[in-house]
Amino acid sequence: MVAARARAVLATLWIGSLWTIGYIVAPTLFATLQDRMLAGTIAGRMFQIEAWLTIACAVLLAILVARAGEAYEGRQRKQLLIIIGLMLACTLVSHFSIQPLMAEIKATAAPGSVMTADVQTSFGRLHGLSSALYLLQSVLGLVLVLKLYRVR
Repeated sequence: MVAARARAVLATLWIGSLWTIGYIVAPTLFATLQDRMLAGTIAGRMFQIEAWLTIACAVLLAILVARAGEAYEGRQRKQLLIIIGLMLACTLVSHFSIQPLMAEIKATAAPGSVMTADVQTSFGRLHGLSSALYLLQSVLGLVLVLKLYRVR
């Protein structure tokens, strides 16, 4: 019973924060703040915190699912672990591969200046890829929640 509650809390924290930051907080920052650089900096920091939260929740939830005993049949457990792994992979690729490239592009642009068209295109492509991974992770989060609560 304690393990089931721990799985529920972890899934709620993880998926809830993922959806809240990505689909409520970040868009609100850009809609509210006139300084888009400031909005981007704040959103970036929040996504960084979310990435570390994802790593912690994914590892802990995977351990709890793997040790769930008879709560899940073998196939269901395997599916849950694959979904958790895919969600974690989305974060690792985005946070440790794409985000550093985006930061490098921003750092090379002169402070207070406008990015050249080539730099904007590169940044836009990376941002689009990062957004697509986030959307994929969000959908996988929905699938995870739906599958997680098919407990016998």
